[in-house]
Amino acid sequence: MWWLPIDVVAVLLFAAVGRSSHEEGLSVPGVLETAGPFLLGLAVAWTALVVVGRPRGWHPADLAPGLLVWIDTVVLGMIARRVAGEGTATSFVVVTTVVLGVLLLGPRLLRRGRRSSRPA
Repeated sequence: MWWLPIDVVAVLLFAAVGRSSHEEGLSVPGVLETAGPFLLGLAVAWTALVVVGRPRGWHPADLAPGLLVWIDTVVLGMIARRVAGEGTATSFVVVTTVVLGVLLLGPRLLRRGRRSSRPA
């Protein structure tokens, strides 16, 4: 379960960097406001992994659950932003998809690489 906090930090980092790059300020309330829709998507993804279950042998650090977390976080985050009247411009969707992909899948890929490079 320690992947959940890693994913939360990734979403918060995404929001902080985005706000910083748009000179919106790095206040805690501001970062949480930006991250909120994506944290909601992340929560739904993790709920699906924990409550609904996952195929035998899957681990949250593996790529398949990571893909579910990434896709749910982006798609549900964008839906929540739209419902809240926030922007979902195509460029924002593309950047969000790429950046969250790197932040949510990158650590899993690194873990996978370290696991597979160990001698048998």
